[in-house]
Amino acid sequence: MGYKAHILTVTMAVTGAALLCGAAPAVAAPASMTLAPALVTTSNPSSSPAIDAYYRVRGNAPIWLRDASSLAAARLLPAILERAPLDGLDTGPDLARQVEAALGRVANPPPGTTPTTAPGALLPEEKLISAAWVRYVQALKAPVAGIVYGDQSLSPKVPTPERILIDAGRAPSLLQHVQTVAAVNPIYAQLRDTAWRQMQAGGGLAADPRVTANLERARVLPSSGRYIVVNAATAQLSMYEDGRAVDTMKVVVGKPKTPTPMLAGTIHYVTFNPYWNIPTDTAREEVAPIVVKRGIAYLRAARYEVASDWTNQATVVPAGDVDWKAVAAGTTEVHIRQLPGPANMMGAIKFGFSNELGIYLHDTPRKELFAKAQRNFSHGCVRVEDAMRLGRWLLGAEPVAPSTEPEQFVLLPKAVPVYITYLTAQPEGGRLAFADDVYGRDPKPDAGLAEVKLATVPGGGGTTVRP
Repeated sequence: MGYKAHILTVTMAVTGAALLCGAAPAVAAPASMTLAPALVTTSNPSSSPAIDAYYRVRGNAPIWLRDASSLAAARLLPAILERAPLDGLDTGPDLARQVEAALGRVANPPPGTTPTTAPGALLPEEKLISAAWVRYVQALKAPVAGIVYGDQSLSPKVPTPERILIDAGRAPSLLQHVQTVAAVNPIYAQLRDTAWRQMQAGGGLAADPRVTANLERARVLPSSGRYIVVNAATAQLSMYEDGRAVDTMKVVVGKPKTPTPMLAGTIHYVTFNPYWNIPTDTAREEVAPIVVKRGIAYLRAARYEVASDWTNQATVVPAGDVDWKAVAAGTTEVHIRQLPGPANMMGAIKFGFSNELGIYLHDTPRKELFAKAQRNFSHGCVRVEDAMRLGRWLLGAEPVAPSTEPEQFVLLPKAVPVYITYLTAQPEGGRLAFADDVYGRDPKPDAGLAEVKLATVPGGGGTTVRP
């Protein structure tokens, strides 16, 4: 079925949310993060009531000590837990030692018993291993601060101990299950593995706090499926399929005073021939003074019109009815939108997704900005280097506007998540390299840490101008 069969007739009621890019968000969603259930945090992990209940209901049937294969999975845990401070679990090394001790007792069970013939004899060791795994998985799934979830289904959910153990117990291969869960996602695994090797080479020094901050941001990314990652720190967009980047392009992101936020949402449709709804501060500071000086003929020349509001049902307001001096003074607000056309700041196509900040991806007529090494020029939205190529990947067909009318919505064959993140640390040549922290979101590096500057993909910063 061609994508033209998915053309939408969309009516969107829009609230007066604060908008960084000036366009109304597509049905804004709450940004609150999901609260985590109580974690297994006792100093003696084998005494967890939740874990006791799990085993009691199942007649103490083991997960880790049931056969040689599951025991091999358990033996992976000490190494995983030893590096767990990078995953946000500071008690990981202590847990690693406890699991090692438990495995030592398993290797020397009571006379005449084995893990498979007498699970009750080794139940404390079994529970301790399970509790350590539960604490590790819950740490990986803990909420991440600073990210707005326009689509709440993308927010990490901390699983209950029972859910974690059920998943482990039902896994066709416990060994593979442990490896997959611990990997989190390919971006995270590469970053963490490089950081861990670098720490070990340096004599086991503490991790650079910037690395742990970057890992925190990276762990919300998916491990599979189709999704988009926009890294505002390096001004790059990548399209992923099952954990592999299949295409990448440059983007222009927010200036330091209007930074592109970290958020996660889902693209359901693309918009052809979009309006550019001019941000209120831009209308006040840049448009209104020119209208006061030159008259409303300036609006016609720039293809601007005054709208009653930001909804799709907005009506055109005669520009002559507006008190432009009051707009310039900030005592009156006005809704100005730029009509579609070659000079429209949205370009020919826009990729919206629900979020209360009014952030989206879009085309741009200012292609010259992509030639710059530092690309921080927007009000917060993301301008993409090749919008048609991105549209082709999303739609699975050549992106062609269904008509010349403004705001033509076309459904994607399948919705695609988009993650706008801020990864200043990246593996490069076997070491971690750092992009400029143009938004000041990273912790300060520890004194004396050697640093490799990220050279292959320059980050943000530098001179900023209005688009």
